[in-house]
Amino acid sequence: MLASNERKKMADQQDRTAVVDEAITSRRSVRAFLPDPVDEATIGDILRVAARAPSGTNMQPWKVYVTTGEAKERLSEAILSSGIRAEKVEWDEYKYYPDKFFEPYLSRRRAIGYALYSLLGIGRREVERMRAQHDRNFIFFDAPVGMIFTIDRRLNKGSWVDYGMFLQSIMIAARARGLHTCPQAAFAPYHRFIRPILGIPEEEVVVCGMALGYEDTAKPENRLRSERAPLEEFVSFLR
Repeated sequence: MLASNERKKMADQQDRTAVVDEAITSRRSVRAFLPDPVDEATIGDILRVAARAPSGTNMQPWKVYVTTGEAKERLSEAILSSGIRAEKVEWDEYKYYPDKFFEPYLSRRRAIGYALYSLLGIGRREVERMRAQHDRNFIFFDAPVGMIFTIDRRLNKGSWVDYGMFLQSIMIAARARGLHTCPQAAFAPYHRFIRPILGIPEEEVVVCGMALGYEDTAKPENRLRSERAPLEEFVSFLR
């Protein structure tokens, strides 16, 4: 009987491991969504689960503005009609990327960009088509749900670290429900246009946006699979 119970425990553990690993490894940035709606109860469940993410002294530094329907359309229109293009926008609240890229990060950045544009048939000199693809960020890649995340500007770097764990938890919880996401730092520089639409106070910094919905598997951009560095490039085992 003990041997049977142990085998069952091992099988259950393997099942749980497979489910969690699948949710993590199947998460990717989807850039084309179906219009199928996601009900508010499901969105609430995802955010409720994600709120179990760890944070220093349980501060829970996250705040989420969930947009759907007309509210999402107003947000998109406010940004797209601003007249500010991606190369001119200022990262005046915080900087996501370094001032100058260096290796190995430069090569990784170029590789994913070239791979995406190749799938879309966009040449390296087709600047306007690249801009148009970038602008799809601001319609949340046609996802039915667009979320904007903020943090109190008085908080420090530790809370930003905590915030990353919260965002990852959302994306994993979404995968567990058959949904996909795309985290979008592209929204952050447009905070002046976002604030009046969503009623975001000045004491909150816009961290990023995130699209949530069902993947449109017919779109070529969703065939993109990013590579990951091998373990030996970023892990040191000290014995």
